[in-house]
Amino acid sequence: MNDHEHSNRKDSLSLWGAVSMGTGVMIGAGIFALTGQIAELAGTWFPFAFLVAAIIAGFSSYSYVKMAQKYPSAGGIAMFLKKAYGRGLLTGACALLMFFSMVINESLVARTFGTYVLQLFDSQGAEWLIPALGVSLLIVAFIVNILSNQFIQTLSFIMAFIKIAGLAVLAIGGLWATGLSFESVSAQPQDTSATGFLGAVALGILGYKGFTTITNSGGELKQPEKNVGRAIVISISICVVLYVFVAVAVGANLSIGEIIQAKDYSLAEASRPAFGQYGAWFTIAFAIIATSSGVVASIFAVSRMLSMLTSMQLVPHRHFSLPGDIRRHSLIYTLVIAIFLTIFFDLSRIASIGVVFYIVMDIFIHWGVFKHLRDDVQAKAWVLVSAIILDIIVLLSFMWVKAKSDIFIVGISVAGLLIVFAAEKWFLKLHAYDDDDKNYN
Repeated sequence: MNDHEHSNRKDSLSLWGAVSMGTGVMIGAGIFALTGQIAELAGTWFPFAFLVAAIIAGFSSYSYVKMAQKYPSAGGIAMFLKKAYGRGLLTGACALLMFFSMVINESLVARTFGTYVLQLFDSQGAEWLIPALGVSLLIVAFIVNILSNQFIQTLSFIMAFIKIAGLAVLAIGGLWATGLSFESVSAQPQDTSATGFLGAVALGILGYKGFTTITNSGGELKQPEKNVGRAIVISISICVVLYVFVAVAVGANLSIGEIIQAKDYSLAEASRPAFGQYGAWFTIAFAIIATSSGVVASIFAVSRMLSMLTSMQLVPHRHFSLPGDIRRHSLIYTLVIAIFLTIFFDLSRIASIGVVFYIVMDIFIHWGVFKHLRDDVQAKAWVLVSAIILDIIVLLSFMWVKAKSDIFIVGISVAGLLIVFAAEKWFLKLHAYDDDDKNYN
């Protein structure tokens, strides 16, 4: 095992490599996994939900860009929290919320992969294959991540190009085939409440949170003080254009009821009226590529974040006689958690937990920058306050909508938050930082 394979190498990622990873995670989680769920909440407004989510993600990215320019790090968010709050409860707990939201994202995309694969076959009564296929993808993605950064960057770049081109074809072809008739898209609300729309926006934010993949690789990016911000802006811009056009194309080919009925594979279903069975097969194959590369990119980023948390001794770590260094162990632990979630939670519930964890963490990031680092990173107070207010509004709206439809998942999300904070407090009470601790070396 050499350093090239198992360490976070400085300057090993280019600007476009970072953009490829960011868009890879966003597209995998966004349009394929979430379109049906967003339509279910927002009704005929669902394309606008993607647009509003992009605006909120733009405000959210401000803190991350400012921090990454000042403190580029392969651990990204974990280091940002430490700069704001020190090595303590808020840093550890909030970083863990981000870690779990990213692992949840992997599981979400892995199950989406399984759902689309099954559309190729007559799979009635074989729903167990969805988590089985998802787990298989996670294992393959783990193997890919053992390889060098250069290989992952090249793979991500190729896959990003394929995904962007494929989504453009689906959007343009879908709109052309219907003669620009937007059956399920309307600027006038139809049975859509304000809280329902904002709840959909909260889900839409998951489709853009892949920009944090870029911040987590800041220590490996060339000229991070410039390229982190550029990569985030480029990635979000590409995705918002694709999401809105594809959502409009889906709405032009399916009614809201049809989108909801096929919500886990709505893009494949929407391609049938426009392109027939061959179009559906193309979309399914394209979705398989997109979700696969999305999982690879996500694991790449989340393992680095866990490595940073481990090096900061904010999480327990044991070698268990495993081969390799802490980064390799972080990949293994990430894989195990993602497999557990993929097996035991369905798509909508996985997404809901991820929304709550991510937005809570995001609020603490903005507050930490506003309270402690605003002058240091030269951040504008009004942008930070706006980001906090927007996060609070969409989070409360999402929780309200979910409380009326699935109170169990609200309880699980709140319990998860409490467990993370309580467990981190307990760990910090028992464990003092020790450079000589053999479990962290």
